[in-house]
Amino acid sequence: MDKLNWLIDYLINEYDTVPDIPECDNEFDKFRCLINIRRPAPISDEFIKIQNEVLQEINSSREIADIEDMKPVKDNLYIWQGDITALKIDAIVNAANKEMTGCYRPMHKCIDNCIHTYSGVQLRLQCAAIMEDQMHPEYTGFAKITSAYNLPSRYVIHTVGPIVCEESGPTENDCNLLRNCYLSCLYTARQFDLRSIAFCCISTGLFHFPNRQAAQIAIETVSSFLTEHHSRMKVLFNVFTDEDLNIYKELLV
Repeated sequence: MDKLNWLIDYLINEYDTVPDIPECDNEFDKFRCLINIRRPAPISDEFIKIQNEVLQEINSSREIADIEDMKPVKDNLYIWQGDITALKIDAIVNAANKEMTGCYRPMHKCIDNCIHTYSGVQLRLQCAAIMEDQMHPEYTGFAKITSAYNLPSRYVIHTVGPIVCEESGPTENDCNLLRNCYLSCLYTARQFDLRSIAFCCISTGLFHFPNRQAAQIAIETVSSFLTEHHSRMKVLFNVFTDEDLNIYKELLV
């Protein structure tokens, strides 16, 4: 608690006035809000050290799932329902936005927010440096890889999925862009000699891609890639809702 309060005071003292954040139930939520709204900017080594100690202590108290303890449902394909930030695997995939520096809405429940929260402030700084070098927003269907910092995984692969018109549904181009998301992540994992990767349900939810159609594209694209490249990479489909769990089970089992 002393470490959390130190981190909170540090973050508040970066502002001329107390930042506007939602009312929080506990100190960690307050810390999370302040991290969520913080723009990429240099930060002290002491902050990084104490933040890492806090996040690693939190992770040690969480139930971490290890892909090595799981059984595939088909060939090297896995389904797992849970929090992707509590997954021990070579890489997890983040459904990012085109700015690629995370979600700035305090306590938002999106995967982008959760990954940046439990990874630590370094992740936003690394993403910002990548985007500064790139000098343009990330293209839909592309991918970038970063360290995972305080997460149980080794890397985070960030990809920007297509945003679908909710009224008319996905176009052929939307479907192709979603396929490119999976392929870009898989090629990146292959480039870094990764043995395992976990995909979230890219572009569903707030991006309005229909869950079943997105799952079909995900499974077909991954399966074709593994076959074409004679790859033994373990690919885990991470689902959060019961609806997605049932869809993936139906399509894979």
